[in-house]
Amino acid sequence: MQYEFDDDPARIDRDAVWQWLSTEAYWGRWRTRADVEAQLDSAWRVVAAYHRETGALVGFARAISDGVGFAYLADVFVVAAHRGHGLGKGLVSLMIDEGPGPHFRWTLFTSDAHGLYRQFGFAEPDRTALVRPAAPL
Repeated sequence: MQYEFDDDPARIDRDAVWQWLSTEAYWGRWRTRADVEAQLDSAWRVVAAYHRETGALVGFARAISDGVGFAYLADVFVVAAHRGHGLGKGLVSLMIDEGPGPHFRWTLFTSDAHGLYRQFGFAEPDRTALVRPAAPL
């Protein structure tokens, strides 16, 4: 396999994460570099996919959690040139099923990749969920 997955936060290429999130992400380009750095610093867990030959970060996911029963999955991405190799599935699997929180109640917000997330048990909220939308900036 030409890719490897790792959950070592010290290995994360913060420049690569910032580059992708600030130019490609539809969900949070309003964040500053300082915002993204703060989110990385306070993340409960981060996982990444790396190209074995070059060592380049080519996929990423971040989670926040109370560490006991709830987690939020955020900032999942795979660099376009590396899509189609199962990296999104590998990132989500490592984060959710192979990490310390497989029995947590996980949430996420996304307008795409629903098929990927459904493979991991994500579904539309039921009557027990309420969401307060973000206030305008």
